[in-house]
Amino acid sequence: MARMTLLVFIVNLLIIFTSVVDQARAETCIDGLGTCENCDQRCKAKHGPSSQSNCGTSTGVPLPLCTCYYQCGSPSPKPPSPKKCNGGAGICSQRCPEKCCDMNCAQKYNGGHGFCNTLGTFSLCQCEYPC
Repeated sequence: MARMTLLVFIVNLLIIFTSVVDQARAETCIDGLGTCENCDQRCKAKHGPSSQSNCGTSTGVPLPLCTCYYQCGSPSPKPPSPKKCNGGAGICSQRCPEKCCDMNCAQKYNGGHGFCNTLGTFSLCQCEYPC
């Protein structure tokens, strides 16, 4: 039994070594991201849109794990967030509460979202949208 365990250990080391050598040649890196929940989303968020994910089991691991494959050497910069502009869409009231304000902003500004902003006795519908 001990010989079998040792043999399995050596085979696993060879597999890991081979994958590391292949990574260096192909310039592809591997990142283990834990459980498979939202695997592809987490992989792309961490390593960019060109990364690829795989959710599967490994020998001796009872749960499926998320593995992310991405290009090495080039950090995946996050795209700059679009500049936000502000605008208005009227007055908030009982007839036009928060949801109404949000819908008005979405109709008035492409990609817009709205919220009610109370200033003194007035509640204004304030919009944010990408410039």
